[in-house]
Order: sequence, then C-alpha cells, then structure tokens
Amino acid sequence: MNKILALSLCVGISGTVVAKDRVTHNPDVTNTESILHAWSWNFPTIADNMRKIAESGFTMVQTSPVQNCYEPAGSGKKIFDDNVTEGNWYYYYQPTDWKIGNNILGTRDQMKQMMDSAAKYNVKVIVDVLPNHTAFDIDAVSDDFYKAVGGRDKMYHSNGLQPVEDYNDRLQCTLWGSGALPDVNTENKDFQKYYMQFVNDLLSLGVKGFRYDTAKHIGVHSDPVDSASGVKENDFWDVATGRKSVKGVSLAVPYDSLFVYGEVLQDKNVKEKEYAEYMNLTASAYGHALRTVLDKADFAADSLLSWHHPAEGKKLVTWVESHDTYANEHESAGLTDQQIRMGWVFLASRQNGTPLFFSRPAGSTRENFWGNNRVGARGNDEFKHPEVVAANKFRKDMSGTPEKVISTDNGAVIEVSRGSSGVALINISGQEQNLNGLETTVPDGEYHDRVYNSIFTVKSGKISGTLSPYTSYILYNN
Repeated sequence: MNKILALSLCVGISGTVVAKDRVTHNPDVTNTESILHAWSWNFPTIADNMRKIAESGFTMVQTSPVQNCYEPAGSGKKIFDDNVTEGNWYYYYQPTDWKIGNNILGTRDQMKQMMDSAAKYNVKVIVDVLPNHTAFDIDAVSDDFYKAVGGRDKMYHSNGLQPVEDYNDRLQCTLWGSGALPDVNTENKDFQKYYMQFVNDLLSLGVKGFRYDTAKHIGVHSDPVDSASGVKENDFWDVATGRKSVKGVSLAVPYDSLFVYGEVLQDKNVKEKEYAEYMNLTASAYGHALRTVLDKADFAADSLLSWHHPAEGKKLVTWVESHDTYANEHESAGLTDQQIRMGWVFLASRQNGTPLFFSRPAGSTRENFWGNNRVGARGNDEFKHPEVVAANKFRKDMSGTPEKVISTDNGAVIEVSRGSSGVALINISGQEQNLNGLETTVPDGEYHDRVYNSIFTVKSGKISGTLSPYTSYILYNN
C-alpha cells in the first residue's frame, strides 16, 4: 500500500487511522505479553483452566477457530484419525458459515462462559479466524452463507476452485485455492459485511484480538485484482482492520485496542512490509532458525540475533513451533518437550517479539504425536512447567530493560541479560555445562535461581555456575 494513502484512510467510528510503523527499530520498546495457544481445547476446558493459565503468566490465550465448520457425521472426537471417520484437526479450519459454534469447541453460550472466566482472571482471548477460504466440500457451506454473499457464484474468486501450483506467484497465491481450499472472494462487499458482523459478535463477547489464518493469501493493494469477479481493489484488510466501513458495518471497537496478527508465512515474493502496515506478523523464518539451534544444541547453528524479517521484532509473533509445524508434516514434532521448553525460555526472556506457546496434545510422545488424541481436552502440562512460569514472570518483570544475548563458546548455553535487572541462562544441550566466567550485565554478587535455587556467582562482570542438561535458570538482581 502507498504509505501516504495508508495515512489518510478513515473509519467512521474512531476517526482517522494512522498506519503504524512496524519496521523501524526502537531500542527502548519492550514486549511483555505472551500467548498460550490452547490448540484443540474446547471452550469449557479453556474456562476450567483459565486460573491456571493466568497463574502460569500467560496474558493471552488463543483459541482454535470458533465458527461453524465442516462436521461430517461421526467427527469431532479425535485430533487426527487415519481412517477419517472420527474427525481431523483440519476440519475446524474449513468454515461453512460465519456464526459462532462448532462440534469441537462448543456453542456460543459456552464461549460466553469462557469469556466470563477470562475476564475474571484478566486474560485476553484471541480467536483464530480464516476468511480466506471455505470447506473443501462446497456443498457443506450453509445456505445462509451463500445467500449473504449473493449466491454461490459470488462466493469465490473466478479461479478460486483452482489449486495453487506456484505459491511464489502472487496472482495464484491470492486468487487461487491455497492447499486446494476454495478461495473466497474476500473483496466481495457482501462477504465483507457478513464477515465483519461475525467479528463484531465476537468483540461483543469480549474477544481482544485475532489471528488471521492464511493471511498472505488475501491480497494487499499491490497484488493482482480479480477483475473477472468485478473486483476493483484489494481492500479486505482495510475493512478488517477498521480503516473503512462496508455497507454501514465497521469494526466495533478501536483497532488499536486489539492484538491482531497475520499468518504471513515467509517465502519468495511475500509482501511482508505491506502486510506489516496492517498488523503484527508471524516470524516463521525465525522459528525455523530457533529449531535448528535447538536441534543442533549450538547457538551458532543459525542466527538468532536477526529476526529474519523486514518487520521489527516488537511487531512479530514468535514461536518455537506452531500447530502447523507440529501437525502438518511434523516438522517440529521430533523436538522433545525439554527442547521446546528451552526455546520458550529463550523467547520469553527476550526484549521483543510476542511469543506463542503451542500446547501439544496430552500424552504425546516423540513416537506418538497425537497422544491421547481427544479433541476438546487440555494439552499436556508443559504450559505450567515451573521453568515456563518463571520465564513468563521474568518477561513481565523486565519491562523497560534492554537485552543482550550471548552464548558460551561451544554454543550450548544461551544467556539473555536484561540490563542490570536480571538474566536467563539456558542450557540447550543434553550435557551438564560448567560456566567459568561468561560475560554478563548484572552486578557482581551471588544469585539464586528462582526455580531450583541453584547458585550462580558474578565476579568482575563474569558469571559462573553449573547448568544441568536441558535446564534453564532465571536470576534477579534483588
């Protein structure tokens, strides 16, 4: 988008909206929030665990998609079923209508009860939304949905039922079916109105933000327009982010009051800077770099001092893994829970980025990725592990303090110092590590770790102590 144009766009209920600078680095900015991705947990389960989520230090919880979705008979029982009879996790990523409720998460009333619990414990709820496509089975899409957008022929882009062949071709990427999912004509004004009514319904329940699935498959202004469908401009993001209204419907709350990020997975020809004018973005390349470091147990195995992204770190959502890297092709599923935990402590201790903790299925192992394999159930206990809790608390306590990230010569121990206020030490290896004078920014003295009460000593600006395999330590200067 032309930056001058972006600065002039308006929205009826909240006046002129100024595009945020999400590229220029500000060394004084610190991020303190963190997200628990309660993947495949249902509304009652999230509600029942809200107190524990808050006590674990997470400030936001992200749900799976809540809209009506593809629900073949007998589904809604398993996260994954080889026989495709008792359900699969990707069903709830196949919208059939923009109304709250499905057989995986629960009803609108159950969602309201979850929202009441979130408000009680001061946890923000983010909803995963996916306006880019519908279910594979277009006959499963509701009549109400088709009617609302002007009929089935108005639902999809002119080549929306054609599977993408080249994801680096922006015309195919934004106007054809990604993953063969039918590509919605997101520029259709009737669709935009119907979708925004759904968004506003969620906001009326107290939702505080959104994750936009397949965001890079919805075009920005510089992308090709689908003139065959009567499209004149790619303005979905202007409507979704409150810069303009559509047929009398506007975003019901000021956009700046929400936490919104887009799944803009990095690849060739992805317009990260243009997407960044609208929302926070996923740091998918950084996640890959971090997993490489964890897998090799060597800080030098990839660069973690660069965000691998044109957007600044303060506007990125970071992760060790996402539900896609875990569930799609199991790219990250081979990492142990201990390795994931070490990666989390690293991300949570850093000055910038908003880290997302993916909740793996309960009972999962490196041989059995689906574990107990029940949709709706709580994930494993890692989200409340003492080291995760300590890192989340450290993140909030270090607000306003700059970071310095270094490692030992062998790359096995990563240190994240936060000014003179505190330090996180992370052993990413499977062997005990003895520190004998690693540079640090905290004052000289004796420090006791907040989880294990292990003792570390700082003398002449060098820290010493012993770290157990795959263990992290949080030290405060107080």
